[in-house]
Amino acid sequence: MSISSQIQFFESQLAGTNCRLVTVTKTHPVERLQEAYDAGARLFGENKVQEMAAKQPELPADIEWHLIGHLQTNKVKYIAPFVHTIQSVDSLKLLLEMEKQAAKHNRVINGLLQFHIAAEETKTGLTLAEAEEILQSEAYKSLQHVRLTGVMAIATNTPDETQLRREFSELSGYFELLKSRYFTGNEAFREISMGMSSDYQLAIAEGSTLIRVGSAIFGSRN
Repeated sequence: MSISSQIQFFESQLAGTNCRLVTVTKTHPVERLQEAYDAGARLFGENKVQEMAAKQPELPADIEWHLIGHLQTNKVKYIAPFVHTIQSVDSLKLLLEMEKQAAKHNRVINGLLQFHIAAEETKTGLTLAEAEEILQSEAYKSLQHVRLTGVMAIATNTPDETQLRREFSELSGYFELLKSRYFTGNEAFREISMGMSSDYQLAIAEGSTLIRVGSAIFGSRN
């Protein structure tokens, strides 16, 4: 299957839902990203800062770049001029660095709070208590150049659909709770990023608004 036909397939799967496709482009060369762009993809997800920063100038300016991998604070500066959304916000320290770097470029960077919902300890992310501690802090309330627009998580790598549904439902529950407590009436806080190539249909059923798909579009990574 070509990149173009796979993009069209996923767009047809998302028709009539509130969900959008984030095309995960990590490890793939610019030529293949351009193919995806030509097929209509506009949201591109990268795991590594260096890779995103290298590819961004080579591609059309209207791409919405999402950083979906763990982000060290000392690397925010490399993507601050252009990144649209950092999906992996897992600390107040990171939010403060995003604020500092976005302010230098007089722009606003969107962020998603990343939660830990998976059975694997290797996955990173916040607990609900940690997220609330951030949102209640004076430091968070003072931010001018960062806008939290929702939540993100990576589910357990398992074929067990019952477990996946439970984890996706958990993240949706966190979203609803935070929306009601901290973002009432805030139209920007609307994203639930969950679901990948193998489990996106379950994620959409549980309320996902952003699915992150790479291998099903580009084939196996190098």
